[in-house]
Amino acid sequence: METNAKSKSYTLNVAGLTRELPLCEVNEHLDIAAFIMFSDVELTVACAKELVKKIPECDVIITAESKGIPLAYEMAREIGDSVTYIVARKMAKLYMRNPISVDVKSITTASSQKLWLDQNEANFMKGKRVLIVDDVISTGESLEAVHKLVEYAGGNIVGQCAVLAEGDAADRTDIFFLEKLPLFPK
Repeated sequence: METNAKSKSYTLNVAGLTRELPLCEVNEHLDIAAFIMFSDVELTVACAKELVKKIPECDVIITAESKGIPLAYEMAREIGDSVTYIVARKMAKLYMRNPISVDVKSITTASSQKLWLDQNEANFMKGKRVLIVDDVISTGESLEAVHKLVEYAGGNIVGQCAVLAEGDAADRTDIFFLEKLPLFPK
């Protein structure tokens, strides 16, 4: 674990790339390293390529809005036309018909939220092999919420993966990930 005390950052090496992650305060006892793939096309593509090497065959990739979207898209593109990706939304949208929802509480979000899935997307997943994708798995709350949506829709979960497993999540045996991300107790 390499931290830079002056700039309060953590040096991450993943998928052959190095990134400096800023440390952010969760509370007076804990900081986390902020891993943001948005705008970093090189990182997104490299991580998607490496994750695709580890995952089982799937028909559908699903992720929670929003930080997992570029990764899910790039993984689906990397796999090819046989895979569709779906986004569990944080708000019900006007275009959604008979949406289903589950509650979720994430370490990086101040309050509880819901994840929503359109009935057409739920119907599409029924009986299909579904891979759950996220950027970081930490407490597992977001992962569990997406898991519930897929189960409700009748999809068959074949795997769960992320670029990083943070803290105790790195000890889980039910996920695929590329690198461990430490927590930073104060």
